[in-house]
Amino acid sequence: MKLVVVSAGLSVPSSTRLLADRLTAATTRHAAIDTQVEVVELRDLATEIAQHLVTGFPTARLAAALDTVAGAQGLIAVTPVFSGSYSGLFKSFFDVLDKDALTGKPVLIGATGGTARHSLVTEHALRPLFSHLRALVLPTAVYAASEEWGEEGLAARITRAGAELARFMAPGSEAAPSRGAAPDTDTAAAIAPRSLTGAITSVDPADGFEVVPFEQQLAALRQS
Repeated sequence: MKLVVVSAGLSVPSSTRLLADRLTAATTRHAAIDTQVEVVELRDLATEIAQHLVTGFPTARLAAALDTVAGAQGLIAVTPVFSGSYSGLFKSFFDVLDKDALTGKPVLIGATGGTARHSLVTEHALRPLFSHLRALVLPTAVYAASEEWGEEGLAARITRAGAELARFMAPGSEAAPSRGAAPDTDTAAAIAPRSLTGAITSVDPADGFEVVPFEQQLAALRQS
């Protein structure tokens, strides 16, 4: 299996890259088989991404990074928070990615910021972005504020998120499209209920609840 990690951190060292690395470690720790990990550092591709937005043609290095993301069985995407949302560099990379590249692909989203006040950025910015790209956005998103590093709560969220991604990348999972297979826009519906934004609302029947589509509920009411 190939796990691709997209990190939009700008500094060296970067808390964004640190969170990406910890999410990667949690995922590979729960994976059933060996996982090949490839990291795409957007900081190194910033100029080439900007050029592609203007010219419409990627450089060889950027094209390789885009192909790497498209060929992954699972994706971890982490961004720093700028002005209450994802960074412009992060958004620009996914703007130049092929619109079908993430269809049916399990994606673990994460973000870092200086304060816990931005903790909902994963829900109001990142989740809608990847739902628009028809990715399978995992239930547990991880936001790490500066004061949270070293706390048990952050470590627990990282562990849970990594386990979810490993589960959806596992061989035989309908969430993991085979290499070279055409994207299946109905994959999400086949493996788990989705909210109106396309996010997975349950990944385990043991959670004890089931989301029933509105049309099915309406039909039941009409028959009663």
